[in-house]
Amino acid sequence: MKIILSNGCEMRLEGQTGTFALALSSFMDVAEADVEYVRLIMDASSPAVLPELSLKWSCAAVDVQGLWHPTVERSRGLIPDWRQGFPSRSTSSAPVICLYGNRGNNVLTFACSDVLSPVELHAGLNEETSSFHCSVTLFADPGAPEDHVEVMLRLDTRSHPYYDALKRVGEWWAGLPGCNPSPVPDAAREPVYSTWYSFHQQLSPDAVEAECRAAAAMGCKTVIMDDGWQTSDETRGYAYCGDWRVSADKIPDLKSHVTRIHELGMKFMLWYAVPFIGKHSQAWARFRDKLLYVSDELGAGVADPRYPEVREYLTAIYEQAVLEWDLDGFKLDFVDSFYAKGDIDLPADGQDTGSVPEAVDKLLSGIISRLRQLKPDILIEFRQNYIGPLMRKYGNMFRAGDCPNDALQNRIKTIDIRLICGSTAAHSDMLMWNPQESSAAAALQFINVLFSVPQISVRLDRLPEEHTAMLTFWLSFWREHRDVLLDGRLEPQHPELLYPLVTARTTRKWVIAAYHDTVIPITGNMPELVIIVNGTLLSRLVLELDCDTGPLDISVRDCQGTVTSEYQLNWNNGVHMLDVPAAGVITLEPASRKE
Repeated sequence: MKIILSNGCEMRLEGQTGTFALALSSFMDVAEADVEYVRLIMDASSPAVLPELSLKWSCAAVDVQGLWHPTVERSRGLIPDWRQGFPSRSTSSAPVICLYGNRGNNVLTFACSDVLSPVELHAGLNEETSSFHCSVTLFADPGAPEDHVEVMLRLDTRSHPYYDALKRVGEWWAGLPGCNPSPVPDAAREPVYSTWYSFHQQLSPDAVEAECRAAAAMGCKTVIMDDGWQTSDETRGYAYCGDWRVSADKIPDLKSHVTRIHELGMKFMLWYAVPFIGKHSQAWARFRDKLLYVSDELGAGVADPRYPEVREYLTAIYEQAVLEWDLDGFKLDFVDSFYAKGDIDLPADGQDTGSVPEAVDKLLSGIISRLRQLKPDILIEFRQNYIGPLMRKYGNMFRAGDCPNDALQNRIKTIDIRLICGSTAAHSDMLMWNPQESSAAAALQFINVLFSVPQISVRLDRLPEEHTAMLTFWLSFWREHRDVLLDGRLEPQHPELLYPLVTARTTRKWVIAAYHDTVIPITGNMPELVIIVNGTLLSRLVLELDCDTGPLDISVRDCQGTVTSEYQLNWNNGVHMLDVPAAGVITLEPASRKE
């Protein structure tokens, strides 16, 4: 079966249809010219297991610089058509690929409406034809029997910025049935202190409270207590997960501890490894026969959510935690571990579905629904790579995957999340650095995650004085300009070079961060305030203006916020070099605004 797309390309459907009758059609979006949708409808007279099918087409490799998908990280190069594609499912990645050009322009962005089931997307270069062989493979993993299925494919060939193409995909997903994103309370958009890198599993209420007093004074509004609160074992395994009782050796009275954190004006979130039933837990005996699989390396099994008993057990744990300890939220970890190994049959005894993705949706939807009945503004954090459209339905905080002390990786990960997460709060991985770093080098850890919500995880009581001053300044800077950093139009340039220049704009304010020695373009009419952050250890920035500005008031600060110079310039169009301290910041403001 095949159809002809609006650009003249042929799309064909490959695979054995089994007992299903198929219909394949396409239509253009009236509101967005050059956005085409392909609809696949499958019907059967009685429920049957869906057959594996692939939609395939080609596009010319003209003006294509790189390939983006949600788990791309640093591998932004084009791939050959013989290499494996990019898998996604509800709890891992998202079904979208963007091919972009040399100017950051979109060439082809395609996305799939099936955000629940395992899907594989591919865009590989064919050497013989110098074209991309593109495909979307559906139903590769057998799921629950169905008698009606409808899948949509969105293809955007407009020559507009790649980040706009991806933003539109996120908006499209958010409007699909069952994908309505969670509300985002303001607390999800405030700086966080995390215990992970600062304490790991060696938790102490007194030490954590002391850190929280310092963090609150700097502007952090939430603390996340990470792994270690539930076990006296400190070997980093998961063999003691599953019961989720407080380790009395470490935290004799968690409720009182939470109360003292609340008195500091901070929210309190607690970490849970959702799927794991540890071999040394009491829950092991109860659920050892209701596991998807067992990992000897982790010392735990992964609970099988197809059993209502399993879902109820896990949900009740979080309900009881809110009721007993007055928690404000949860860091729900490792949910991407929910997947089936081997073939899935019809539901076994005690199961109410044979589909693991459907069961995970029931589990997470049930958890969030019941928690919101207790606290409507409950905070739920998920970690990359579980940052797809359905995860927005369950959670309101998406954190970059672990990248300790790696400022560049943190920048890449936070921007990648921002590109498709819409209003869901994108958080950095927890910031840490060596106290022997210079204050400017340490500041780069913060500056690289400027366009996300910062999470701090250094021992504040052990920071050198200059580091404390630096962190205090940048947290204050971030909170002052959160309106544009989080809500402005995000423009990450040169994805093939890992975002060396990122801009966020509102009509009143621009914030530009330069992470490499690059020329910073200032184009169009300047707003009331332009802020340029030096995300390097160089001591100057190079700007290029495309018009005369009139007199500008210039203010320059170093990485600790100390004003190093103030002066006025009357700039003409052209290239200008400005002295700015390493990891410093410069503000440009029309002088007439102050008169």
